[in-house]
Amino acid sequence: MFNLFKKKKEENHLGDKYLSLKVREVVKETEDTVSIFFEQPEPFLEYKPGQYLTVILDIQGKEVRRSYSLCTSPFTDPHPGITVKRVNNGLVSNFLNDHIRPGKTLEIMKPLGNFTCDFHSKNKKHFVMVAGGSGITPIMGILKSALINEPNSKITLIYCNRSEEQIIFHKALNQLEDIYAGRLIVIHNLSQPSSNWKGLKGRLDASKLKDTLESIHYPELDQIQYFICGPEGLMNTTVSTLESLGIDDNQIIKESFYTDIEAKEEALKSAGKLAPELSREIEVVLEGETYHFEVPAGKTILEAGLDHDVDMPYSCQSGLCTACRGRLISGKVDMIEDAGLSASEIEQGYILCCSSKPASSDVKIKIE
Repeated sequence: MFNLFKKKKEENHLGDKYLSLKVREVVKETEDTVSIFFEQPEPFLEYKPGQYLTVILDIQGKEVRRSYSLCTSPFTDPHPGITVKRVNNGLVSNFLNDHIRPGKTLEIMKPLGNFTCDFHSKNKKHFVMVAGGSGITPIMGILKSALINEPNSKITLIYCNRSEEQIIFHKALNQLEDIYAGRLIVIHNLSQPSSNWKGLKGRLDASKLKDTLESIHYPELDQIQYFICGPEGLMNTTVSTLESLGIDDNQIIKESFYTDIEAKEEALKSAGKLAPELSREIEVVLEGETYHFEVPAGKTILEAGLDHDVDMPYSCQSGLCTACRGRLISGKVDMIEDAGLSASEIEQGYILCCSSKPASSDVKIKIE
């Protein structure tokens, strides 16, 4: 990816999938949210707008990993950055908010993720973006990239929060609206606003969303694409509303930060859609090495691999990212959650090891 910005050399201590990044700046976005910007490594960090980094920390002697979306654009921002919002009892999010300062070095996995798109200067596209809370993070990078790369495209952002104080990137969004007047419209919706709030109020239900979408129309644009990221309720409401309006699935790109994988597994069990839970021997090919190990009944492929000291890559452990992605060479697996994979990846035989359990005795997986 072409990059105009000056790079600083950083030593890479880990394998090909990992990097050490030095913190350049920490910006407090709201009372419970910070953005962490990094010095550019050498070679520079290649990523697509909307992708995420996996942060690897040692907290109280235990390795923990969490995925955080990049809030920056490789086309406009000289330094890559992630935005981290505190989560109640969140081990890593609270640690990053409280203890990360400029000069510190963080270990990461290189950027991954399918919540992105390609850009072309000749496109005439309407980007419709619906975000809630920290769901603005990946959308911010996509938004800035579209504005700079597609001068004939326009963007409508519907951004939901609890109150004015909770709006992440509030100042930056206002500045972008001024710079790109006529091309960027930001519509804020607050569920618990102050008494003098003039914008949309209450939860974003189907009726309000439909009215908002139908009020903005650009007949001169020949494409429309929807990006959705936020709490599960907001995403479900948005997707169902778009479906009721006849929007094709191919036009909708969504990113979820949360899934109840245990509830999904119980539902699949109740429906009789899962194979009997048995201990099975499997084969995993990782970085040219072949490993054979047993996956005990009830455990995922990733859990068993880590138990056998196989250094399998992973991050979210809930099927939402693709850090643990592998290609199923033979056999069958039950994949409880596949939200991190695109339809084409699933067709090509890719699985997520963190949410998959062997369903036959001839399972062979190549980690890619």
